[in-house]
Amino acid sequence: MKAVRVTGYGDVDKLELVDIPVPEPKANEVLVKVKACAINNTEIWMREGAYGSGTKSGWRPEGVQFPRIPGSDITGQVVKVGSAVPQSMAGRDVVLFPFTSSGESGLEHISEDMSFIGSEYDGGYAEYVVWPAELCFDMPLPGYQESAVFSVSGLTAWHMVNQIQVQAGETVVVTGANGGVGSLNVQIASKVCGAKVFAVIGDLAGEEKLKELGATHVVSYHSEHLAEDILNVNGGPVDSVLDVVGDALFDTSLQVLKKGGKFCISGSAGGQQTNLDFRTLYLKHITMYGSVLGTRAEFKEMLGAISEGKLVPVIDKTFPLEQAKEAQVYFKEKGKLGKIVLLP
Repeated sequence: MKAVRVTGYGDVDKLELVDIPVPEPKANEVLVKVKACAINNTEIWMREGAYGSGTKSGWRPEGVQFPRIPGSDITGQVVKVGSAVPQSMAGRDVVLFPFTSSGESGLEHISEDMSFIGSEYDGGYAEYVVWPAELCFDMPLPGYQESAVFSVSGLTAWHMVNQIQVQAGETVVVTGANGGVGSLNVQIASKVCGAKVFAVIGDLAGEEKLKELGATHVVSYHSEHLAEDILNVNGGPVDSVLDVVGDALFDTSLQVLKKGGKFCISGSAGGQQTNLDFRTLYLKHITMYGSVLGTRAEFKEMLGAISEGKLVPVIDKTFPLEQAKEAQVYFKEKGKLGKIVLLP
C-alpha cells in the first residue's frame, strides 16, 4: 500500500511517500481501507516536536518512535477482521475513535497510558490502517469526507463545551473560529447548547459563513480594540471563552470575561507561552481549564448530534494522499474555513 511516513522531527521534508506491506489485524482488530483522513494540528505538532523538547516529543513521555504514519481523523470501510471480531463487521463504513486507553469510563482521555493513532500508532495517511474493533463506530453521515472531519476536532470541541458547562442564553467567545476545532465550538455552543457566540477570526470575509454555523457576532482579531468591541456589542463581559489560539488573544480573553467566568484552552497556534498576572484570576474568580480530546461517551454523543443534523461538516479543501506535504503547508496558512482532507 501507499503511505506517507514521518521520518523524524522537523519540517515537511520529514514526510516521505512509501510503498509498504498492508498491515495485518490482530485478534481484536479490523483492517480498514482508508477513504478519507482529515488533517489536524496534532500531526503537524507531532512532526515539529511541539509536544515536548529535545529528542522526545509526543503524547507519551518516551516520544514518537519513527518512522510513523500520521493521521487521526479517519473514515473508511472494514475489509478484514481479526480472529476475535465478528465477521459481521466486514463491509461496515466506520469512523475511528482516535486513541486507546486503559482509563475507566469518563476518564480515559486523562489516563497515563493514553496512546494516539498517528503518534503512538500508525494512522490514516495511508491506504489501509488497523485499529481495535471496539473503537470503530458507524459513520454519522453517508459521505466518507464529511464524516472524517469530526473525530479529533469534534471530540475536542465537544469536551471543551462540556467542561465549561455552556447554558442556553449564555455568551461565549470562540477564538480561531474559522479552524477545525473553532468552527465546531461555534456550532456546539450555539446550536446544541443555545448560547450567544462571538466568533473571533482574522479575515471578516468569512463572517456570513460563521453566522450560518451559529455565530451571533463575528469580530476580527486585527482590531486594535478587540476587547472593547466585544464588550460594547455584548453590553458587558461574557460568560466564557473557548480558546485555541493561546498567547495572542490571552489578555483579551481575560479582559472580556465576567467575574466568575470560565476560560478553556485546547490549542496554542498563536503562542505557547504567555505572561499572566495572577491577580486577574483571583480578583475576577476566573476558572481555567486545559482540555484536549474527550471520552468515548462524548464521542457517541457527538456522533448522534451529527446524525441529527445539529452539526455540519465544514471542508475547505481536499488533497490526494501523495500531496500530504502540500496539504500540511496549506493547513498552516491563515484564512481557511474548516478542515483539510487527504484522500488516499
